[in-house]
Amino acid sequence: MKIKRICVYCGANPGNKIAYGEAARELGYLLADHKIELVYGGGKVGLMGIIANAVLEKGGLVTGIIPQKLVELEQAHQGLTDLRIVNDMHERKATMASLADGFIALPGGFGTLEELFEVLTWSQIGYHQKPIALVNVENFFDHLQLFVSHATSTGLLRNEYSRFFQLKETPLEALKAILS
Repeated sequence: MKIKRICVYCGANPGNKIAYGEAARELGYLLADHKIELVYGGGKVGLMGIIANAVLEKGGLVTGIIPQKLVELEQAHQGLTDLRIVNDMHERKATMASLADGFIALPGGFGTLEELFEVLTWSQIGYHQKPIALVNVENFFDHLQLFVSHATSTGLLRNEYSRFFQLKETPLEALKAILS
């Protein structure tokens, strides 16, 4: 399957490490260079704004999906190729997932993790077979990997499910994992 669009989950905040923003910018540049459209949460702040602006700076396409309730909070990015304002988070996540051919997670908070876990769950129950990669910027996802290993060792997560995502150190490695 040709990857035309990648959904990127990431924080509406920039975080306290410069490397988070650098990774978002690098991934945005890579997507644009590979002519892959960015699908994301539609905000202009935090890591979301950084990646969207990077794609746009390189002439790439960006589709943002944002619930009406978050238009002001996450400051909807008005300069996107396509900004879609939806009713709620459920519609946001479903729309992003339906548009995407694959998923990449950068550092983020509860929203990022919730979106990531939903697509992992959908993969587990057979709703999709789209590739998923996490960019482990400065070991951000180490504890998540530890949790997955623990859940697998306790028999609460099947071993094959723990392979539904790939943990990569750089945006380039994550993109290569999605494209392979």
